[in-house]
Amino acid sequence: MTYVVTDNCVRCKYTDCVEVCPVDCFYEGENFLVIHPDECIDCGVCEPECPAGAIKPDTEPGLDKWLKVNADYAVMWPNITVKRDEMPEAKEMDGIEGKFELYFSAEPGQGD
Repeated sequence: MTYVVTDNCVRCKYTDCVEVCPVDCFYEGENFLVIHPDECIDCGVCEPECPAGAIKPDTEPGLDKWLKVNADYAVMWPNITVKRDEMPEAKEMDGIEGKFELYFSAEPGQGD
């Protein structure tokens, strides 16, 4: 099992989760975070830290797409281990359906 970042992170990008990760397995895109599934130790400490509820265990049904998205972008984006401010539109974007298809950017973030 691993944890994955899902749709609701797009254009919110709260980084509370990266601070608590004991193995630094988060990677940063321009408007989204991912977890490297081969680095995640399945501890689960990140899940309750996400204000948007965007982190889920990959054992939940229907998360195969998110496992692939996380695995694909974790090898392309820079590592992030420090908390930063969420995106300015985070509160308005929280809970909007289909954000990945509408707003996802494949561009890397700044990382540490």
